[in-house]
Amino acid sequence: MTEIAFHFNVPQTLPYVCRLLRKAVNAGSHVLVTGPIAVLHTLDRELWTFAPLEFVAHCTADAPGGVLAASPVVLTPSINVPQVQDGHRQVLLNLGDSVPEGFERFARLIEVVSYDEIDIVAARQRWRTYAKAGFSMTRHDLAAASS
Repeated sequence: MTEIAFHFNVPQTLPYVCRLLRKAVNAGSHVLVTGPIAVLHTLDRELWTFAPLEFVAHCTADAPGGVLAASPVVLTPSINVPQVQDGHRQVLLNLGDSVPEGFERFARLIEVVSYDEIDIVAARQRWRTYAKAGFSMTRHDLAAASS
């Protein structure tokens, strides 16, 4: 069953996601990141610049096959992309407002939730959906961790 973790009260979403991705890649994980196209484009730019000496290799799902196979991080608005290899089904990081269709195919799912009220409301709905389907969730509250 998919392990689901919610990271709540994230003050700056994309810098936090960059750090999460760096940590996952350093641990040898492959991550598929899903969300709105505009957010993924911004994340792509952030990943190129957030830590000059620690590049996180990544690409979009429409990259050539060799690039896609070699990239530990793939950015895509839909997780149902045929060219994404099974190796990229280890970790799914959701930056969208809804439950990603087919998330159950991943070993782990990470949800990142900011302080924004709209983001919080959408996250609560996703939490209820996962709970209703019988998934247990881990909660990481960044506000509690910093106090």
